[in-house]
Amino acid sequence: MATADQLIQDAQKRMDASVEHTRTEFNTVRTGRASAALLDRVQIDYYGQQTPLKQLATINVPEPRMLTIQPFDPTSIKAIEKALQESDLGLTPSNDGKLIRLPMPQPTEERRKELVKVVRKIAEEGRVAIRNVRRDAVHHLKELTTNKEIGSDDERRAEEQVQKLTDDHTKTIDDQLRHKEAEIMEV
Repeated sequence: MATADQLIQDAQKRMDASVEHTRTEFNTVRTGRASAALLDRVQIDYYGQQTPLKQLATINVPEPRMLTIQPFDPTSIKAIEKALQESDLGLTPSNDGKLIRLPMPQPTEERRKELVKVVRKIAEEGRVAIRNVRRDAVHHLKELTTNKEIGSDDERRAEEQVQKLTDDHTKTIDDQLRHKEAEIMEV
């Protein structure tokens, strides 16, 4: 059976993973600036296989509002262009036969407000994941106390540590959210 310290360490690892996942999700949301991470979720139908774009092409950011995509296999350029048009990014690719250019228009005020809602939802999912880790840890601590493996004082101390971890990780997500909202609303 796990000790209280092991439960706390496990909770910390799982909360760190939730924060990291939230940060990764934030990076896939489009702001006014070009970022190769925007294309992380784009999948291409390559010879009948759904393949991530970054495995099929080199993605560059030659200027702040432009992405270029250079396929390793020139015959896949049409499939890549089609996947980009069908993605939820709302971007229009142009291709010259060797290279796909993806210009980033300045998002409208309305679009920026929609994007803020999207990142708030991502942040809330991250906070819920952290609270779920806390709930599991507290549940396991109560089991340890019930089985008389730790005393109620130890349980209370461990619960306080778990709550502090929860507060710290939730604050980290809130800070990331504020930063991302500012980035989106920046004109």
